[in-house]
This record gives sequence, C-alpha cells and structure tokens, in this order.
Amino acid sequence: MSLALSGVGVSNGVATGRAHVPQREVLEPSEYVLPQHLLAEEEARFVRAVNAARQRLKGVRNQIPVNTPVEIAAFIDTHLLMMEDDALSKAPIKFIKKHHYNAAWALKMQRDVLVAVFEQIEDPYLRTRKDDVDHVVNSILRVLLQSDDEIIDPLEQQRSDAILVVDDLAPAEIMQIRQRGFVGFITEHGSPVSHTAILARNLGIPALVSVRGAKRYIQQNDLLVVDARESVVLVDPDALLLDYYRGRRSEDERHHVALDSLKQCPAETTDQYAITLQANIEVAEDIACVNATMAAGVGLYRTEMLYLNRADAPSEEEQFENYLQIVRALNGKPLTIRTLDLGADKPWREGFNAVNPALGLRAVRLCLKEPALFMPQLRAVLRVSAFGDVRMMIPMLSGLTELQHVLHLMDEIRAEFSRDGIVFNPEMPVGAMIEVPAAALMADAFCEQLDFLSIGTNDLIQYTLATDRLDDEVNYLYDALHPAVLKLIQMTIDAGRRAAIPVAMCGEMAGDTRYTRLLLGMGLKQFSMNPRALLEVKRVVRSTSMCALTAPVERLLRATAHDEIAACVTVINEGL
Repeated sequence: MSLALSGVGVSNGVATGRAHVPQREVLEPSEYVLPQHLLAEEEARFVRAVNAARQRLKGVRNQIPVNTPVEIAAFIDTHLLMMEDDALSKAPIKFIKKHHYNAAWALKMQRDVLVAVFEQIEDPYLRTRKDDVDHVVNSILRVLLQSDDEIIDPLEQQRSDAILVVDDLAPAEIMQIRQRGFVGFITEHGSPVSHTAILARNLGIPALVSVRGAKRYIQQNDLLVVDARESVVLVDPDALLLDYYRGRRSEDERHHVALDSLKQCPAETTDQYAITLQANIEVAEDIACVNATMAAGVGLYRTEMLYLNRADAPSEEEQFENYLQIVRALNGKPLTIRTLDLGADKPWREGFNAVNPALGLRAVRLCLKEPALFMPQLRAVLRVSAFGDVRMMIPMLSGLTELQHVLHLMDEIRAEFSRDGIVFNPEMPVGAMIEVPAAALMADAFCEQLDFLSIGTNDLIQYTLATDRLDDEVNYLYDALHPAVLKLIQMTIDAGRRAAIPVAMCGEMAGDTRYTRLLLGMGLKQFSMNPRALLEVKRVVRSTSMCALTAPVERLLRATAHDEIAACVTVINEGL
C-alpha cells in the first residue's frame, strides 16, 4: 500500500528511486570539567579538530568540477570562512579556559550562543543561516568525537538511481550526492531558503526538506517518488502512479528545454508591451545566476549579509569593493542597492532587544539613529555610482521626515565629494521600498522627492493584515490577494504613473506566476525576483495580452469576497 509524506519542495522536479537511509552518528558530546593541567592539551586538541575539518572541506572544494554552478563553491567557501572566524575558531577556547569545559562541550556552548542570535531574526533567509552554523559545528564535532580518526562518510558508497533520506545535509555534501549517483534527497529538517535547498535548485536535484518522520516511515530500499513541485514523497507507489510520474518527468524535461530557449527572448507581451524582469540577490556570488537567466539587472540587493557573522560593521572601503565587484559583473546592467535593513529582528551585534522586533528599531530607523553605521554605506554607494548604473533604495520608510533626513545626509556627502574631488554620479537615482501601509498611502508625496518606488510585498502584506507569515498559528491570514493589500499596491502603481516615475515590485509576489497577469493588469511593468523564478515569469509575460486583462482585473479589484477573487484569478490565468 502506498504512503504519502508531505514536506517542502525546493525544486520543481520528479525523481524515482530506491531509498538509501544511512545510519548517521548522533553527535551528542559528553559534558565534563577538566582539571587545570589538562586545559592546554584540550585547547590544542580543539585547534587540531578545526584544522582537520577545514582540510576535509578544502578537499571537497578542490574536487568541484569547473562547470559546476558557482554557488556550490561559494557556499563551501562560506563554511571555510566560518571555520576561520573567531566566533568558532577561538570563542570555544574561552569556554575551555574559563569554565574548564572539554572541547566538544565548549564548541556546543558557543554554537548555542550563535544560534540564539539567528533565531531572533525575522527574515527567513537570514534566520536559516543558523543551519550553516550547525553544519560547520558538526563537521568539527565529528573530528572531536572520533579522536581525530578518519571520519566515516555516510555517502561514501556509489549509489545508482537512489534517493537519500537523512536528517539534514550540508552544502559540501550536495556535490557528493551528484557525484555518487543520487537522483534526489529528502531531509527531516531544513528550510526552503537554506543553502542546501538553494544548491539543490541550482543543480536541478529534486528534493524535499522538512519531511517530518521520514526516517521513521521510510525503510532502506523502499521505492520512492519525490515530487518536489507538489511537495510530496510517495513510498511504494503502485504501477499507475509510476506511469503517471514517468510521464511527468518527460513533460518536465520538455518544459525546462522550453524555458531555456526563452533566455534570449525579450520580456514582452503578445501585444508588444515591454516588461522589465530583474533579480533579487543576497551576496555577490548570486550574480552568476542573474547572468545565467539573462535578467535585466538587479532590482534588489539586500546588503545585510555584509554585516552578519562579524563583531563590527564593514568599513566603507569593504562595502565599496563589494558593490564594485557586483557592478562589474553586471556589465552595464542596473544595480539597485537597498540600504541596510538590520535592527532588533536582525541583530548584528549584542544589545538589540525589542518587545516587538518587527515594529521596532530596524532598517532606516536604525540607520538614522546610528549615523556612524549608516554614513559609510551611503558613501560607498555614492562612490560606486561613478562606475555603473547604480540606484539606491531606502527600506521601511513610513513618512516624509525619515526620507528628508536621508536625502539631507546624501546632500552632505555629495558636497564633501565635490569639494574633495571624489568621483560619483550626481544624478544617481534614489528610491524607496513601499512595505509599510503608511508609505503606500503617502506614495504621491514620496513620488515628488524620489526617482522610483519598489513594492516590498512580504512586509506590506504582513503589516497590512497584522499577521506574522512565519507563525504557524496565524499565517493562514497572510494573503496576497486580500482586497486591502491589492488596494495599497494599486495606489502605489497609480502614484508612480501620475508622477511619471517607475514602480517595481521586489517581494515574493513578483516571482509567483499565480500573480503575474494580475500585476500586469494593474499596471506593473517592472518585476524583481529570485533569479530562479525569472524564466517562468517571462513565459507567462510572453503568453499574455495586456488588452485582454483590463476587464477581468477590474472585476477582481472590485471584488471583496475570497471566493469571488479566486474565481477572477482563475479567469485571468486561463491557459497557463
């Protein structure tokens, strides 16, 4: 009898194969106090373990084929840097010296300190960076718990057409999956925005994460079907199901070929309305994926990753070099840099506490309160504007006072640069994120002082509906099609049209093909999204007639009942 388990799909593929369920060791270090005379040797043992784990990871890094997506090496490099960072390479030694902890216990204590910081972060991508901490810590623990003996690799055997079933996977193990014949994987833990999930998408490996109870219900050599698009794994499917999924795989292969053929095609509707499709990025390494999809540029560069996992803020020069690297990689395409969106919910140092982090000191509020943090970034952005098509975007504005304060700081820097002969673009466009309902209501006033607007739907929906999209108890209320949300989006688009300035959308809604035609019909002409969604959105754009959208979109915007709105969406998306 077939069994279906649900999880979170991280790609759109289908894989069929036999389950491989390795018995991985449980990394539970013993906790004991050492006498004074053994501390020096314990410190040395910890250092040796870090070095051994680093060398093993470098070995994996060196075996990566040249034609592998750049993200693979980039994420492994991130883990190597974490091993070299004082937070993991030196902080545990303080626990050994001060508390006389054994090395494994000291490492676990430091891991708990770091993870506690990440668990306060609201942003799902940044919060799941705690997974990277776990992966790095576990690689060091494996050395410590085996007394520096050779680590037994649970993936060491060659597997043909097998599906891996494990608790979790580190990015370094993704390459081993591909090299050793695995056609897919299932993890009991993990997130769709974890590095493991991102790499699975980049490599086209069908995978599900967060499949609760997978190792309890799936036995070694069970026949499995992993349907990543529908977020389900089938255990021992019958012949009819197998035939269906064989057909699905053939259909998916044809679909991917068709999508690849769109890379060189313009993003325009059937009645020749040109649409701009740009990409969102987190780190400089994401540019490889941006260029691979032929995106029209970067519509949102989240700069927060430069500030995390470190004791101090990046210098002006470090930020400038980072931005310059991206500008050069884009080769003339526009780069929109969002200023720092950190705060109580994304702490980059100790001391940030808030009763309600989402409504607290964050983003532009934090930056204006701490100009020593903000000014180096403004200077770096303005400097790099001399080298390419650079725009700056301010997050979480709620009123004109904040905007005018930022513009005043920019004027001060321009005057200083002009006086000192520092090159910059005096006409660099400055825009704002519309992610607070007050900002949407003030869109006309913002348009008078800005060069563009970009709608951040993730927060706009959350703040409009007073619901936390990450809270399982209330996230059913998080609804992109709520009439109030659509009205705020329409108000923003209309304000931009009246002022003749561009309005883009850079939230998750922009990359979801369920909403592409609706947004086109509302007048949105610029989309910025995860680069992996871009070709799917382009496919919808190129199959859409703008003229045909007018009547059904108007009906939808007049509707107030959920069922009526859903029916209108079905009509709008007919034929997709």
